[in-house]
Amino acid sequence: MVAPRSRLARPLAVARWLFVVAVLVAGMVVVGGITRLTESGVSITEWKPITGALPPLTQAAWEAEFAKYRATPQFILINGPAGMTLATYKAIFFWEWLHRLIGRGIGMVFAVPLAVFWLRGAIPAGYKARLLALLALGGLQGAVGWWMVQSGIAQDVKVSHLRLATHLALALFTFGGLIWTALDLRALARGQGRSRLTGLGLVALVVLAVQLVWGALMAGLRAGHVTDQWPLMNGAIWPGVTQTGQSAGHAIINDPAVVHFFHRWWAWGVVAVLVVMARRLKAAGYRPISIVIHAAFGVQILLGIATVMSGVAIPLAVAHQLVGALLLAATVWGAHALGQPALWPRKF
Repeated sequence: MVAPRSRLARPLAVARWLFVVAVLVAGMVVVGGITRLTESGVSITEWKPITGALPPLTQAAWEAEFAKYRATPQFILINGPAGMTLATYKAIFFWEWLHRLIGRGIGMVFAVPLAVFWLRGAIPAGYKARLLALLALGGLQGAVGWWMVQSGIAQDVKVSHLRLATHLALALFTFGGLIWTALDLRALARGQGRSRLTGLGLVALVVLAVQLVWGALMAGLRAGHVTDQWPLMNGAIWPGVTQTGQSAGHAIINDPAVVHFFHRWWAWGVVAVLVVMARRLKAAGYRPISIVIHAAFGVQILLGIATVMSGVAIPLAVAHQLVGALLLAATVWGAHALGQPALWPRKF
């Protein structure tokens, strides 16, 4: 059923705005990956929503920031003994500052147009609550990001891999929500109804979500460094646990070797489900979406293998994270297409 809309409603304009926000979120995911790979996440030890938008502007201000960082376990146990200088600190400070700055920018790019669309009556009926929920998810993302950073300031030489996975999972959930809502609005502009989530679409999104979460655990645990081999891991299919005496449940989310093993082989289950989805899409007349899904998971698999075999080279690892986000976008697109009202009588 097509939602009613007033003469002032502009669903296509709202959809385009949401696509822009989604692109910015994808960019933030990339910068977040660089921040993790360069070990920059703990470089800023305070959360200042307003004044923190500006980096230190004087030598004294830089010295003060560096002094706070020198009190962290990361500096005391790793970077201090390695001889980190203020100049080196500035390099890692940049990535964390840029990551937070992009987050602030996304908040503004979402909140300000939302207010304008709202005041002008341009938001179609039934979408205000969903847009407010997406705004709330963005605010929660900032809070979860700071919660993650805190784990590396006082507790460890790095941020908690579980908190990192939560942070990335929330970002990607918001990313998917933006795309789904934009696609619904674009369909409304064409006079079509909202899509529903079919069984196949749900399965595809869930298996992919598991893969993305374990990718975040991989990053947090530095599990990509367990081996530089593929398909073997240090000469064996099963690498064995490295944290002996722990339960299987503990190992699968905390043991670097087991997390790596699960991530690399679960990927093929994801591929199988996405192949089925792509075939259904092609049969339903959505051949371009089918092609995009095949291309995305093919590139992602190759990048994952290359990242491991390169010893986690930063350009490859960042590309792997970006294509992961693009694969999610393609899967959301496919799930949305399968749920179009015109296809409801069919069994998808």
